[in-house]
Amino acid sequence: MGEIVFWTIIRATVVIPLVWLAKDYLDYSVWWMAGMLTLYGVIIHPAILHYNNFRARNHEVIEETLCTSCKHFDKGSVLCLKHDEHPAKDYLPCEGIDWEPKQTDLEDEHIQ
Repeated sequence: MGEIVFWTIIRATVVIPLVWLAKDYLDYSVWWMAGMLTLYGVIIHPAILHYNNFRARNHEVIEETLCTSCKHFDKGSVLCLKHDEHPAKDYLPCEGIDWEPKQTDLEDEHIQ
């Protein structure tokens, strides 16, 4: 996930100044449209595609492993927060030893 953010920032640092410099060479009404299309096409759309690919590659880990029901698992980054490692379909960082169930909403209400 960090790779997606990193490359999005790199693309933004290159594209935004170029779009700003293009303001002197394009008519103002055309510049806005060209700038918005460029920002979407070079920064936003590739980030969305990379994120969708990330989710597709990690679908099995997110949905079908023991880590999914553990309170130490972060679905957004597919990371075991306790061991700071990425689980895989055939690899659990703690081997199930440090697994702790997530608290459900019903348990939260019972505690309060």
